[in-house]
Amino acid sequence: MTVVDITIHAGFLPHTDPEASLAFYRDALGFEVRQDVGQGTMRWITVGPPNQPDTAIVLYPPTADPGITEDEQRTIAEMMAKGTFAGIMLATPDVDAAFERIQAAEGVEVMQEPTDQDWGMRDCAFRDPAGNTVRLQQIS
Repeated sequence: MTVVDITIHAGFLPHTDPEASLAFYRDALGFEVRQDVGQGTMRWITVGPPNQPDTAIVLYPPTADPGITEDEQRTIAEMMAKGTFAGIMLATPDVDAAFERIQAAEGVEVMQEPTDQDWGMRDCAFRDPAGNTVRLQQIS
C-alpha cells in the first residue's frame, strides 16, 4: 500500500453577509483573516486558526457562480435559512471554555450547549450568520 501525503488545505462555507461572517469567524471564534477579496457582498474571505496556517475556510457568496439558475439560487437560500446547506466540525481541548467565550460574543446563535453525546463525544453547536452549522467537539 502506498501512503499518499495529502492534507486538508481549505473547506468552503457560504456567507450572506461578509461583515457578520467576519464578526463570527474572526471575533467570536478567534480565527485570523488571511484574505478578503472582492467587494460588497461578493467577497471571498479566507479565515483559519492561527496555529494551523496551512488549513483554511473560504467564506464565499454562494450564488456568485454564473451557472447557478434562479431556481437553484432560491433552493440554496432556503437551505441556508434552514441550516441544511453546509456545516463544519471544529475541535478544541476544552469545549466548555470555548463555548463560554464564543457564546458571549455579540450576535452568536447557540444551537446546543456543551453536551455529553451518547457516542462518547462532548460537543456544542452554533449557527454562523449565514445559517451554517458550526459544531465544536472536545478532543484530548
